[in-house]
Amino acid sequence: MSSLRVSQLAERAGVGIDTVRYYERAGLIPEPPRRASGYREYPAQAVERLRFIRRAKALGFTLEEIAGLLTLSDQRADAQDVRQLAVERLEQIETKLRELQRMRDGLRQLVDACPGHGDSEACPILSALNDGATP
Repeated sequence: MSSLRVSQLAERAGVGIDTVRYYERAGLIPEPPRRASGYREYPAQAVERLRFIRRAKALGFTLEEIAGLLTLSDQRADAQDVRQLAVERLEQIETKLRELQRMRDGLRQLVDACPGHGDSEACPILSALNDGATP
């Protein structure tokens, strides 16, 4: 496997062709050389790079953070730098989870307070949204 067309690369990496092109525009994968026919020739290593990006996204890293991780990986940086990026991302996820739990609890209170029948003007959910108060 020497070089791959975009469709082959996308299939082997488990992503769509548009995703490959998007990551290329975002600078996460290098722009490949073109054949005389105009087709791009991606190196076989691009498959693993795309898989890396896909796995990092699944862990919640942003594209900017993934770019940083790729740079650290390419430069064989100190593991402490990689760990620090992961710790920062974990803290962001923990904060988001607390926010989501707060939203869930507030919404649960509103749902529990609503009988689910009658006039909508008496609905505690709409009242709370209009008044900014929760039960």
